[in-house]
Amino acid sequence: MVYRRTPAVQARLDAQRALIVQGATAVLSRDGFAGLSMAAVAAEAGIATGTVYKQFENKAALVSAVFEKVVAREVAAVRAAVAEGDVMQRVSAAVETFAGRALKNPRLAYVLLAEPVDAAVDVQRLEFRRAFTASFEAAITHGVAEGALPPQDSHLSAAALVGAIGEVLVGPLATAPPAESVVPELVAFAVRALGARPESL
Repeated sequence: MVYRRTPAVQARLDAQRALIVQGATAVLSRDGFAGLSMAAVAAEAGIATGTVYKQFENKAALVSAVFEKVVAREVAAVRAAVAEGDVMQRVSAAVETFAGRALKNPRLAYVLLAEPVDAAVDVQRLEFRRAFTASFEAAITHGVAEGALPPQDSHLSAAALVGAIGEVLVGPLATAPPAESVVPELVAFAVRALGARPESL
């Protein structure tokens, strides 16, 4: 007979997995990818190292789970930010949310954006950028449709903005604390790059 987990057992395993991901997120936020180890995560979560290995076969699998959770949360925040308003409000909100939230947890954001990681995790990093690009693309498409932005390839413009913003953040994230002008300057850059006038903000 095939063993089937009871709901209670599955709930306990799910809770354990969530605790491990939370611990790994804390370690990444403090020490980065280079400082992450299964033992460090176990210590952070208050469990045995073997328990971590029962849930995740290796470091890459664990970091992938962290990426999945954190990226979903960050993308949801940007999507919510671009849901309403005119094009300038949407673009400004997208940039402010993306960059502002990154600067609130610079070590973790550096892991998500730029720190050298395993190849498997790099694949998720690309998905991370694509998801943010889609949110920016929605705001740009809305602006073009309204006539507030000149005709352009919304996807290309969105990808360029996400890449540019990520590149700018790598410096401040790696050498915190960042200048207070970083986010406002990024908003102004985005407005100029899309062909809108800063005074229309």
